[in-house]
Amino acid sequence: MHLAEFASMLLLAIGLYVIPGSAAAMDNESESVRPNILLIVAEDMSSRVGAFGDLLAQTPAIDVLAAQGIRFTNAFTVSGVCAPNRSALITGVYPQSMGTQQMRTVNMNYLAVPPPQVKAFPELLRAAGYATANTVKTDYQFGEPFTIWDANIGNYGTAEDLALWRQLPDGQPWFAMINLMNSHESRLVSESTVGKGRWKDFVGGVRRFRADNVRRVTDAAEVVAPPYYPDTPEVRASIAQHYDNIHFIDSQVGLALANLQADGLADDTVVIFTTDHGDGLPRAKRSVYDSGLSVPLVVRYPDGRGSGAVERRLVSFVDLAPSILGLAGVPVPAFVQGRDFLGADAVPRDYVFAGRDRMDLVPDRVRAVRDRRFKYMRNYMQDLPYFRPLTFRDMFPIMRVLWEGHEQGTLNAVQNAYFVAPRPAEELYDTTADPFEIHNLADDADYGEVLERMRGAMAGWMARVGDWSSVPEQQMIERMWPGGQQPHTGEPQGEWLAGGDRQVVLRSATQGASIGYRMVTDRDGSEQWALYSGPVSLPQGVALEAKAIRYGYAESAVVRLTDQEIQ
Repeated sequence: MHLAEFASMLLLAIGLYVIPGSAAAMDNESESVRPNILLIVAEDMSSRVGAFGDLLAQTPAIDVLAAQGIRFTNAFTVSGVCAPNRSALITGVYPQSMGTQQMRTVNMNYLAVPPPQVKAFPELLRAAGYATANTVKTDYQFGEPFTIWDANIGNYGTAEDLALWRQLPDGQPWFAMINLMNSHESRLVSESTVGKGRWKDFVGGVRRFRADNVRRVTDAAEVVAPPYYPDTPEVRASIAQHYDNIHFIDSQVGLALANLQADGLADDTVVIFTTDHGDGLPRAKRSVYDSGLSVPLVVRYPDGRGSGAVERRLVSFVDLAPSILGLAGVPVPAFVQGRDFLGADAVPRDYVFAGRDRMDLVPDRVRAVRDRRFKYMRNYMQDLPYFRPLTFRDMFPIMRVLWEGHEQGTLNAVQNAYFVAPRPAEELYDTTADPFEIHNLADDADYGEVLERMRGAMAGWMARVGDWSSVPEQQMIERMWPGGQQPHTGEPQGEWLAGGDRQVVLRSATQGASIGYRMVTDRDGSEQWALYSGPVSLPQGVALEAKAIRYGYAESAVVRLTDQEIQ
């Protein structure tokens, strides 16, 4: 039986399950009762979901979740590619304001070093008593600090990974982030895809996985190609394949929700579903057009509040961190640049903002601002065409069709525009009248006031958050890693808390360092690292091990602290 079929059977069991209780009942509960929070993040997928109005999508599990929750139809990421977005998701901070805007930092052999006060929100949840777990994807651009997760599982969505909370200890509220990879751009390999060099074995592995797991449920003849693609059988087949991959992702969402129900946790868990950016297709992924930024977002409360509602407020990816902290009752730190869009005092946004920078080894710099109707973009490298050779992207069918059409002169003016330089310095689109963003209004006098307003919104945003791309990347790296060398985090030191009855205070000389610790006995030193958030009780005769990490720095060495080493 295919995974999708199994998930469909489970969905029939929970299908129109209505979560008992009411918003009023939840509001009257003790403040000490904190919900579990499950965040499901799919890859490379715009709102190709039935519940969001896509008639071709076959997404029964997400549709059920949406019927039980709130659909946010104006949710946007801050980049059209994963790593900058994931840095924003995990911190609530815009990537260009902390040096995580390039795709990827490791391609230039460095890690970004955010300001010392910046912490990942799961670490803040841990400090507040939550247990945290993650699957597969990190990609934060500042490394993988060991202090963020209690459990960080490296598998790709096995049945057990789809019940990730089972990896966590009992007796604590939990936050679990399940990353679903199988709608990723890489899953668009066709029989004719040639994986060159290191990609050869990778392409073969993806083909085998899809043959074993992904059903063909989408008729390519029913696909309507957007006007920026040639309407060819290859293009329609690739988009149909994307829909099939999404159908498989939907089955994994169904299994995760069924596991939650089977474990008796649905009544205690807020479920959030979204994706890490728009479609993994050319001119979507890596772009700041809506095709690369617009994502589905569903929030289901355990008490059923807002069930079936549609919210049209603007939501940015930087808003997820403060909103999840708010759900957990954890104060939102001052460094967070996003807004809690779920709180009782939520202030609606007037604008969302985004950027495009280096993609692999292809440099660029674009900034974008959008309101409910208009999108404004500024191209800082307009002398360079939008499409330039990019090895990974260029393997896949639609991009091959575009390159061939450009070389043979068969593309129309809209399709060929992405290969032409100079690009316009400014772009302005009416996304209501022109959802594909192909009619640039920046030079239209009728939209002069709109243009000035959007320019002002962008200027105000950049002044507030800053932009590391205003200097060359190498100069940015030098500021973060002087001499091109990764800084090291200072080792933790311990001292007795005065009057604390064997209470130990841990500190690192490195500003912004996070500290982990564990108790060690002669019999067992295998305990996981606990997050240090305050004085620790040290029993007589027991040693304590500790290490520290500042994001972007190398970890400190592990230090062993006994009574003799503690000051």
